[in-house]
Amino acid sequence: MADPHATEPLDTAKAHSRIDQGAERVKQATTEAVTRTKQAVNATADRVEAGVHHATDRTADAAHRASDKAADLSERGRQLRDDTMDKADAWMAQARDYVREKPMQSIAIAVGAGWLLGRILRR
Repeated sequence: MADPHATEPLDTAKAHSRIDQGAERVKQATTEAVTRTKQAVNATADRVEAGVHHATDRTADAAHRASDKAADLSERGRQLRDDTMDKADAWMAQARDYVREKPMQSIAIAVGAGWLLGRILRR
């Protein structure tokens, strides 16, 4: 009769071989999955980085335009103030000249304006 234990080492070797092959397939599949995941993460990170850079550039451009506009408006404001001050100085000079040339009429105008203003403010 044949020894039943004689085939056992052969079956064990086949089982070990199948286990090793299965383990190797799992390792390869895991490696491929990890590689694909890394590539997907890297691609996503690259897209996010590009988007952030684009948004930063747009924000910087908008800030530059706003700064330029503010400087422009500031200069216009200074110019308007200077023009207004020049006009006020010219009107004051005209008023002084008028008072010097016609002192009695100036007093009469001042009294009339004061009386009118007093009447308006009493009501």
